[in-house]
This record gives sequence, structure tokens and C-alpha cells, in this order.
Amino acid sequence: MSRDQLAAIAARLDRWRWVPRDVLVELVTRDGLCLWAYDRDELLAQAGDDTTDRELAARMCAGCPVQDACLELELREGGRATVGIWGAMTEDERRALYPLWVARDDEVGGGS
Repeated sequence: MSRDQLAAIAARLDRWRWVPRDVLVELVTRDGLCLWAYDRDELLAQAGDDTTDRELAARMCAGCPVQDACLELELREGGRATVGIWGAMTEDERRALYPLWVARDDEVGGGS
């Protein structure tokens, strides 16, 4: 994923910047497809050993209505230590996004 793509994602998350954590948690746990639409173990078994994290993220998050809220929540909670698949992004993608997301926070004059 290019720096420009990551910067666009960071900018897109601005709309979630001041949404309280408890509201994000409620949205993600109520509406996140990964939490109610899939049997995670079955999805992982179907994916197979040769499936990349990127492919798994695409499968798990396809059509999820709260991808951005999920991503915002994980960036706040996990920061640089983020693990797993959140917001349709892999760990490596989120770790690359994190400094740009933090910089956007500085640009809009707030703190998460």
C-alpha cells in the first residue's frame, strides 16, 4: 500500500476522530461482520495455509459497514502494537498507517 493510499485512509478517519470510544466499541461489536456473520475458525480453515493476511482481511471485512470505525478503534487501542485484522487492514498496513494517522491528529488539533 502506497504512502498516498495510507494518507487518504488517515484523512478518511477524521470523521471518527472525536467519536467517544464507547460509541465506537458499540458500533463495532454490534455491526461488525466479523463478530456475528462468520465462524472465524471455519473462515480460517477455508482460507488455507497459503492465504496471505491481505487476502484474509479482504474476506473477513468484505461488505462490513463499520470498517472505518473498527480501524479508528484499533488505532486508538492498539497503536503501534496492533495485531490481527482490523478495519480490513493487516497488522503491517496499520503499522504503516499509524504515524500518518497520528500526524492527522496533530493537523486537526486534537488528541485521541
